[in-house]
Amino acid sequence: MQPSAASPDAVPEWAGTAVIAGVTRVLWGGSAELLRALDVATRLHAGQERKGTAIPYISHPLGVCSIACEYGATEPEAIAALLHDVLEDVHPNWVAREAVVSFGPVVLAIVVGCTDGEPGDDGNRAPREARHEAYLEHLVTAGPSIVLVSASDKLYNARSIVKDLRVSGEQLWEKFSGPREETLAYYAGLVDGFRANQHQKPRSVRELIDELERTVGEMHRLADLGADREDTGG
Repeated sequence: MQPSAASPDAVPEWAGTAVIAGVTRVLWGGSAELLRALDVATRLHAGQERKGTAIPYISHPLGVCSIACEYGATEPEAIAALLHDVLEDVHPNWVAREAVVSFGPVVLAIVVGCTDGEPGDDGNRAPREARHEAYLEHLVTAGPSIVLVSASDKLYNARSIVKDLRVSGEQLWEKFSGPREETLAYYAGLVDGFRANQHQKPRSVRELIDELERTVGEMHRLADLGADREDTGG
């Protein structure tokens, strides 16, 4: 996905905020900060779509936030889940950074810790292989809040890949810029990285990593089936 040109006024007020308002009342006593984060994320991701689809990109941060909340997110962690992609996907980058900074240092630290490389002045990030290697190394020492939001992000994406493998089979890999084997190895490496993390993790986060591992296992199983069919001409 190419970075979007941030346009804070591009998106009208979204009726779906009523749902998030209900969540904030239940979990955090009606704080307006999560609603503001949703508004910011919706505006910054305006015009973006999920890779290879016509699905509005904001569906992804919403899904990641939902998963994080299921596994015990605090309000700052939920806000960071909504904003976790803006530093890498929004251009100019300084607009995205200022938006994240406005939510305070805790949210900023989580979002930075979940970011897979920020774009330079030309809007491009470092090569994929280098970014992935650095991200996997970072997971071993990342703080608990970063682990929660990052694992929620990776679980959302892994579930999407599993769903698409069931529907589209090997055609799924055409969406990715790298080879199939690289994507499969990266997700296996993510599970290993979360497992190797040095910090004490609450039970809910350990369960989240367990669910990610099961989903990645299913991804590998379906990918192997698809490869076998191709090899036999099925």
